[in-house]
Amino acid sequence: MTIDYEALRNRLTLPLPGELAHNLMRAEPVGAIKPKFEHKLPPRPGSVMILLYENGNDVLFPLTKRPDYLGTHGGQISLPGGKAEAGETLIETALRETEEEIGIRPHEIEVLGTLSNFFVIPSNFIVTPVVGIMRTPPIFTPDPKEVEKVLHGSVNRLIATEAILTKEILAARLFPMLAPHFEIEQEVVWGATAMILNEFRTILKELN
Repeated sequence: MTIDYEALRNRLTLPLPGELAHNLMRAEPVGAIKPKFEHKLPPRPGSVMILLYENGNDVLFPLTKRPDYLGTHGGQISLPGGKAEAGETLIETALRETEEEIGIRPHEIEVLGTLSNFFVIPSNFIVTPVVGIMRTPPIFTPDPKEVEKVLHGSVNRLIATEAILTKEILAARLFPMLAPHFEIEQEVVWGATAMILNEFRTILKELN
């Protein structure tokens, strides 16, 4: 599909699907071992970038595969982003992190708006997804310390009727979870990233 960017910009100023879309992709624990998360500090602010660029009859967006390390999010697929630094807006955070992770400079990105804030329970973050566009094809230069590889998500595949799949996965190498997910370049995209993408998917299907 093609996206009417002005229609999308206007739609992002209206009430958003939020939890109705998020909850459709929420993974549920199976079996006796269930994760427990207790946070003594308030959640930290952060943001991620859904960066759209045209490719023929499709619109693509980058995701990153994290290096495989021992931790909550090791090896997972994420949107470019991270925690806010003192004194910057959440849009500035998303722009800075996108440059740091995949080498796209802020002046190359036109920001259309934001999706609903999302609480990432395991890492105690409140994440604001930022939607941006590039008018020219991007050249990605991933930071090898943060990014194992860049994946190319497809809007056409994201909005397809059969896009949402479900399988059992092992979260943090320990907790069996039944996870609704998207499959992008043979990688399973689940959890917070899938929930954010499903809100974006819901909005795109409204506009289509």
